[in-house]
Amino acid sequence: MDLAALTIFRAVVRENGVTRAAAKLNRVQSNVTTRIKQLEEQLGTDLFIRDGRRLVLTPAGETLLPYAERLLALADEARHAVREDRPSGRLRLGTMESVAATRLPSLLARYHQQWPAVALELETGTTGKLIERVREFEVDAALLATPLDPASLGDLFETVPVFREELVMLTPRGHRPIREVRDVALTTLIAFEQGCAYRAYIEKWYLEHGVRPARVLELGSYHAIVACVAAGAGVAVAPRSVLNLQTDANNITVHELPDIGVIETLLVWRRGHFSSALNALKKTLMAPDDAGNSSNGEVAAGVDATVNANVA
Repeated sequence: MDLAALTIFRAVVRENGVTRAAAKLNRVQSNVTTRIKQLEEQLGTDLFIRDGRRLVLTPAGETLLPYAERLLALADEARHAVREDRPSGRLRLGTMESVAATRLPSLLARYHQQWPAVALELETGTTGKLIERVREFEVDAALLATPLDPASLGDLFETVPVFREELVMLTPRGHRPIREVRDVALTTLIAFEQGCAYRAYIEKWYLEHGVRPARVLELGSYHAIVACVAAGAGVAVAPRSVLNLQTDANNITVHELPDIGVIETLLVWRRGHFSSALNALKKTLMAPDDAGNSSNGEVAAGVDATVNANVA
C-alpha cells in the first residue's frame, strides 16, 4: 500500500468519481481504475460499490479513508520538515469572514512577499464549519473564534491565539443605550447561520437574562447584516474591527457588551499536521506590525458611538 495509491483513493472519494479524480490528478481514467483495483486486491476487500453512476464507499472504504488522510498528511509533514527553511507547496487556510476582511489583507501580502513559493488558498466560513474543515483535512489550518465551549476542540487540534476581538452590538441610529438585554428594543437578531461562534455568544447572553429573540434573520455577510440593522430590521453583533472598515453613511449605533467582552481568534490545525508553510504563517500572524504592535493580544481600536458605514 503506497502513498500514490492512497492519493488516488482519496481523490476518487473527494471528487465523487473516477473521471473527475483522473482530471484532478492529471492521469488517464484507466490508470486510476487500475490503481484502485490493485489497492483493493492488496487489502483483500472492495473499497467502492457502484450505485448507478455514482461510486459509494463500502464500510471497508469508510474505515480506510481516515487512515489514508493521516498517512498522506504525515508524508506531507515529513516532506516539509526537511525543507523547513524554505516553505513551499500549497497551504489551504480557512477563516471567518470578519478576519478575512479586517486582518488578513496586509498580513497575507507580507507572507506572500516573504514566501512566494507557497500557494495559499483561502476560504471563509463559520467557526463551526471551519472546525469540520480542519477535522476532515479539507483545509490545513483555520482562523476561528474561540468556541463557546473551548473544550469542544478536544485533543484532536492544536491552537494558538493570534487576535483578540471586542464584540459590540449594532442597532439602528437613535436606539436607547443598552446596559442589559431588556434594553434591546428590537426583537429580531440578525446573524450568520448556526455555527457562528459570535452568534453563540450573543444567544447565550440573551438566555442568561431570560430573553429569547422572537426571530433570527440569517444572512451571509457583514455587508448585508449592517444594511439590515441600518434599515431597522433588527440588531446584530459584530467584532469592533469590522466597523473600522466603514465608509458609507448607514446610521448604525454601536453598544459595548461588557458581559461578553473580548473573544480570542485562534489559529487551529490538526495535531501532527504541521508544515513549514504553516509555521511561517503562524510567525507572520504573531509578528509585530510596522508600528511595533503584536497581532497576538491586540484588540481593535475603538470607534465612535455612532458609525456611518457599510461593512465590506
